[in-house]
Amino acid sequence: MPKEADRQAKRGYGGFMTSVPPHVALIVAAGSGQRSGLDRPKQFQPFAGRSVLAHSVTAFLAHPAISAVWIVTGADQMADCRVALGALAADCQLVAGGASRRESVAHGLAAIAAAGGCQHVHIHDAARPGLSAPVIDRLIAALADHGGAIPVMPVADSLSTGMDGVLGAAVSRDALWRVQTPQSFRFADICHAHRAWDVAQEATDDARMLQAIGGTIALVEGDARLDKLTYNADFDRMEALLTADWISRTGMGFDVHKFEQGDTVHLCGVSIPHSHRLAGHSDADVALHALTDALLGAIADGDIGQHFPPSDPQWKGAASHRFVEFARDRIAARGGMIDHVDVTIICEVPKVGPHREAMHAALAAMLRLDLDSISVKATTTEQLGFTGRREGIAAQAVATVRTRRR
Repeated sequence: MPKEADRQAKRGYGGFMTSVPPHVALIVAAGSGQRSGLDRPKQFQPFAGRSVLAHSVTAFLAHPAISAVWIVTGADQMADCRVALGALAADCQLVAGGASRRESVAHGLAAIAAAGGCQHVHIHDAARPGLSAPVIDRLIAALADHGGAIPVMPVADSLSTGMDGVLGAAVSRDALWRVQTPQSFRFADICHAHRAWDVAQEATDDARMLQAIGGTIALVEGDARLDKLTYNADFDRMEALLTADWISRTGMGFDVHKFEQGDTVHLCGVSIPHSHRLAGHSDADVALHALTDALLGAIADGDIGQHFPPSDPQWKGAASHRFVEFARDRIAARGGMIDHVDVTIICEVPKVGPHREAMHAALAAMLRLDLDSISVKATTTEQLGFTGRREGIAAQAVATVRTRRR
C-alpha cells in the first residue's frame, strides 16, 4: 500500500498536484445482492481474506496510475461499506447511489466532477473481485486511441437458439464476447453520454451509452478471474480460482494467567462470573491472548507482547478482542485469509461447557468466520500443576491461515 504522501501526490485533490488527475477509479457497490442468497449484500461479504469490495479497492490503490478511488454505495449502506473496507476506507471517497446502476454511476461521475474531475475514469463492478494490474494496464493503453475500452473474454461454449425445451438453430460465436469491467472512458465523454441518455430506458452498461452518442469502444483482453459473483455457488468457484497459488500456514499460541481477587473471568471474549479473576495488564483473557499469538505466528508477525507491550498504559484493562481483531486485520492486509482456529482452555474452574456456545459466537464475530471454522475445547490437568491446584488458567491455540506466495 502506498504511503500517504504518495497517495496525495497521485490524487491531485488538495494535495501536491494542481493538474487534473489522469486516472480515477469509480466502483459501483450499491446493490442488494438478492440472487446470491447470502445474509448481506455480496459486495460486503467476506471473500478470500477480505470483503468482496476490498479486493477491487486494493487493486486500484496499488496501481501506480490510479489517482483516487470513489465508491458508490446505497445511502443506507454507508456504515456497512466502511466496515467492509476497514482501514482502506481512509483512502476512498464514498458517494450515495441511486435507484439503478445507471443512476449510481451518474451520481459517482457528478461527485468526481465536483471534486475537480479527471482525464479518464475506470468504472468497475464491486462484484468482480479478481481485478489485476495487467487488465488496468491494457485499458489505459487502449484509451490513447479510443474514447472507451472494455475487457472481454471469448465465448467458449457452443450457442444455440431454442424454444419450448427443443433445440433450435446454432448461433455462431465468432464475433461474440463476454463483457467484463472495469469499463474505462475519457471522463468528459462518458459524462456527456450519461447526460444524453434517455432515462426512460436502462442501459446494459456504460459502454453502450458512449456508443449511443458515436463513441468507439476498444476491446481488450479480459481475465477469467474477473467473472462476476452473482449466485452463491460463484463464491466457492471464484475463491478457488483466486487462491490457487496460496499456501497454508499454521501458527501456535500459548498463554498463562494466574488468579487474583475478583469476581469475573474473561475467556474467548465471554465474561464468566467467578470467585476470582485473572491477573493481567489487559482484561487477561488468556484464551484470546493465545489466539492472538497463533494468528500472528501464522504470518510470522511477532507476538502479542511486541504489538501490545504491558508497559504501555493504553492497554491497561483493554478488552482482548482488540488484539485478536488487530491480528485478523494484519492477515487481511497481507491478502491472507483465516481458514480455521482451534482454542483449548486448560483449567479446573470455571466450567467452560456452559459458555462454549457463547464463546463460539464471540470468536466468529471477532474473526468474521462461520461457526464451523471455530473450535473451542476445554481440558484439565487431572489436578496436577498450577492449573490443577486452581491457581490460574492456561490456554493454547492453533490457527490455520492461507496467504499468497511471496
